[in-house]
Amino acid sequence: MTLAVIGLGLIGGSMALTLKEKGLAVRVLGVEADPCHAAEALRLGLVEEILPLDAAVDAADVLLLAVPVDALVTLLPRVLDRVKRQVVFDAGSTKEAVLNAVAGHPRRGRFVAAHPMWGTEYSGPAAAVSNGFMGKAAVICDSEVSDPDALAKVEGIHRALGMHLVYMNGRDHDVHVAYISHISHITSFALANTVLEKEREEGTIFELASGGFESTVRLAKSNPAMWVPIFRQNRENVLDVLNEHISQLRKFKACLEKENYDYLGELIGQANAIRRIIH
Repeated sequence: MTLAVIGLGLIGGSMALTLKEKGLAVRVLGVEADPCHAAEALRLGLVEEILPLDAAVDAADVLLLAVPVDALVTLLPRVLDRVKRQVVFDAGSTKEAVLNAVAGHPRRGRFVAAHPMWGTEYSGPAAAVSNGFMGKAAVICDSEVSDPDALAKVEGIHRALGMHLVYMNGRDHDVHVAYISHISHITSFALANTVLEKEREEGTIFELASGGFESTVRLAKSNPAMWVPIFRQNRENVLDVLNEHISQLRKFKACLEKENYDYLGELIGQANAIRRIIH
């Protein structure tokens, strides 16, 4: 297939790289607004050619939209306006807004709403890696509205990446990712800001930070250009989970204030139940 990747960052670049290596994409075209990223993607061999959007749509069999979710809401209708029988899928971290944006589009069936549940804290074409998706979940949303051939094609692409498929509607997806993904990023951003505010000695942070701190603040390196639109689109769900998280933090704070170490132990013990789910 000829694959066009619109947005050559971590996800778009990694998918292009992996699908090329597996022989599923015989030709990969790129669309990229940042000229530096476009040049880097060519240099790294992620794509064979950089094209304007309309030319890439016309030349491709399959199109991946891997742009920030605020751009996706306006980009997807434009792409669907031009497609004929091409298959279009996305990789956005929120779904309800983009699904609403194309709900009445006459070529809605050519679009498959997808979210590969993988990423790193790095961005740009240089962040692309091969086989990063292996063993991860790919969420397919509102699959019943997509044309059967388009759905089968996108399912096959994600299986070729080594992913297992999960199906849900867009609204449920956005609730779940608020709890599983979005709150983790907010917590990491907040912790990094707390440490940077209170610990003025950068050398001390570097020397004393162990694996626990490093893994907790890893996500704080993530690109704000990607995450501000995600938080904006999923605002209500993120606020719900943030309120619950703050409530949990207050319990720990109260235990220390009141020297209630028995209850503190109970709270930690309750948290240990996550072992049953994540090993």
